[in-house]
Amino acid sequence: MRAVVVHGAGGIDLLGIGEIPDPEPAVDEVVIDVVAAGVNRADLLQRQGFYPPPPGAPGTIGLEVSGRIAAVGAEVEDWSVGDECCALLAGGGYAEKVVVPAPQVMPVPHGLDLVSAAALPEVVATVWSNVFMTAHLKAGETLLVHGGSSGIGTMAIQLGVAHGARVLTTVGSKEKMEFCTRLGADVAINYKEAEWASVVNEATHGAGADVILDIMGAKYLTDNVKSLAYDGRLVVIGMQGGAKGELDLGRLLSRRGSVIATGLRFRSVADKGRIIAEVVGHVWPLIAEHKVRPVVHSTFPLAEVAKAHETLEQSTQLGKVLLTL
Repeated sequence: MRAVVVHGAGGIDLLGIGEIPDPEPAVDEVVIDVVAAGVNRADLLQRQGFYPPPPGAPGTIGLEVSGRIAAVGAEVEDWSVGDECCALLAGGGYAEKVVVPAPQVMPVPHGLDLVSAAALPEVVATVWSNVFMTAHLKAGETLLVHGGSSGIGTMAIQLGVAHGARVLTTVGSKEKMEFCTRLGADVAINYKEAEWASVVNEATHGAGADVILDIMGAKYLTDNVKSLAYDGRLVVIGMQGGAKGELDLGRLLSRRGSVIATGLRFRSVADKGRIIAEVVGHVWPLIAEHKVRPVVHSTFPLAEVAKAHETLEQSTQLGKVLLTL
């Protein structure tokens, strides 16, 4: 089958199309004929040599796909050949076929096209598991989302609003501010033109944010802790701003705050299955009711994978970038 291959580790010039063996399912796995695959920042890190797949996972890049079931393992009961689906992967998505454990496969939400469904698994599983299952965001609380125009950011804004939270977000341009406001954010802050922590303090009348979803890591750690409400929860899911920072424990103690760092790719199949079950139960109805939607910025054919990575590296996108087969 055709798949994206990486000739070494480094820039987008190392990406190419090659032939790799077709996958075969284990007894508890399915094979999916891929229609579209999501492009994520983790994919860029893997291409650069910084984020290898977990042991036993396919070495091909790609953490989420949509498509149709092509084969099922002997012990799989809930899926049949031909079923349309989308799936959360540990790797392997940039290919014509991918093998995945059955608990990580989801039906396509009612009313959504198959290509757009590829924009869902990674971002919805990330947002739901962190903002709701871990940080327990409740109606009436304030959610601060860093990187609001990203795939994760656009989903976090919408889910926060759908669950009755007040949503603040940081972005890097006026266009992105306006876009996030249209998605439902109450306050959008251009971090290039304002001290975002001061704006958060002003917008919350000094109360701070109950939940902060952070992709920046070290660079934002001090201001994130400063911006926590009493009993606030800071959830760190990325390190775009560095891995090591100084933590003000005095401030954290005074706010009874929590700092939580999580990852999704290296979780067990059982853990991912629990997340997927909650996503289907809680988020899919919101998509069917048009209260939440995947935001797709652009699609590229598989052969133009370098352009897809370049788009993400430039950070100009509004929502998700997809590859189509």
